[in-house]
Amino acid sequence: MSRLFGSVRARATLAATLVVAVALVAAGTAVLLSLRSNLLGEAGTRAERSARDVATALAVGTRYTELSLDDDDRPVQVVDEEGTLVAASEDLERITGTGVGAVKPQPAATGDDARDRDSDDDDDDDDFDESLEAGEIGEPSTVGDGTATVDGDTADYRFVAVPVETRGGDHLTVYAGAPLSAEHGAVNTALTVMLIGFPLLLAVVAWVTWLVTRRALRPVEGIRREMAAITASEDLARRVPVPGTHDEVARLASTTNETLAALEDSVERQRRFVADASHELRSPIASLRTQLEVAAAHPELLDLDGAVEDTVRLQRLAADLLLLARLDAGERPADARVDLASLAREEAEGRRGVSVRGDVAVNVAGSRGQLGRVLANLLDNAQRHARSAVEVSVRREGEAAVVAVADDGEGVPAADRERIFERFVRLDAARSRDDGGAGLGLAIARDVAVRHGGTLTVHDAPAGGALFELRLPGV
Repeated sequence: MSRLFGSVRARATLAATLVVAVALVAAGTAVLLSLRSNLLGEAGTRAERSARDVATALAVGTRYTELSLDDDDRPVQVVDEEGTLVAASEDLERITGTGVGAVKPQPAATGDDARDRDSDDDDDDDDFDESLEAGEIGEPSTVGDGTATVDGDTADYRFVAVPVETRGGDHLTVYAGAPLSAEHGAVNTALTVMLIGFPLLLAVVAWVTWLVTRRALRPVEGIRREMAAITASEDLARRVPVPGTHDEVARLASTTNETLAALEDSVERQRRFVADASHELRSPIASLRTQLEVAAAHPELLDLDGAVEDTVRLQRLAADLLLLARLDAGERPADARVDLASLAREEAEGRRGVSVRGDVAVNVAGSRGQLGRVLANLLDNAQRHARSAVEVSVRREGEAAVVAVADDGEGVPAADRERIFERFVRLDAARSRDDGGAGLGLAIARDVAVRHGGTLTVHDAPAGGALFELRLPGV
């Protein structure tokens, strides 16, 4: 079970089903409430109509005993201002919800009945009726819901009260009810349909979502299988299939292939780096071993200067390899304030044929040690290729700090101006191991510049040699 719901497909199906279920419940509840409200409103209208009919009859002079209240579907009560039931529907056996529980009329000996008896004694009813004006009907009000038993049948009703003033000045209230059986039937029918239809609809939604997600995730499964095969075979030249849908899955596959390509390139560069480093280390180690073996057999033949030179070369190469390893690991440079003009003068001090221009402080943020290493490598490279002079200039251009190192040598061909920044690359014999170069100086300088948010490029110098330009964000 945990494995089933651990899949994206199952979670998507469950989520879609739950969302639709919540929406259906909310919509169904709204529909039921709206339907019930409308039906209750219609029942109230029918009850008001019934109450008005009775109130109208009373207002024009109809006596209690002459009211037509024999409709089984319309329980009616007529109550005087003292709360006494003076008229009611025929066969009304019980009633609740009107506030008057009586079902048998008890006419008071006042008002119309009193005048009725007087008119019987004097035999002049017509003259009496013509002397009175018609009564008034008040505003109806909804009493609420209740029950009534008429001729043995009990049902729910909505009751409405209508006040009326008769021609004789009596204040009465007419209570009339309309049955709620239609409302209950319609609501129950709608609820039954929802209880049956909603689960079926949810089943359809779950099934469709399951099929759609299976189709949508099929390319993802293909990508997963291919990635598993690549991991097992360690063949980084393989690529995952890219579907032709131009959607998120296709972009995922494209990005995965780009990542594989970058990983393949990184692994290849790492292999070349290890091979080149081994080759570079082999030469000074072999030379040093040979000198020590000769010295062990013939101490008088020991070339102490050569042994020291080889040891220094090993030390420099080890330091370069360690720095490159730290840069490849993403080591962040320090955030110290460094004056490039002062740093350039320090690195140029003691070097023959090197001059520095730029006395104004040009500050940048970074590692003083790493930036000093960049300048030292650039100066070493320039001195190795220069005929007689190397010139260093430090200046500010807008927000950037610029250090330019120019020599009067042969320069760098345009086709090789990016290649020289690769590791262990030498363009000609001038960059030989005998001169102490291992092909790492410019690669280290470029990496350090990039880590500091800057650039390192090479151009033609005014004197005809090479011009290396270091640009860093100024502070």
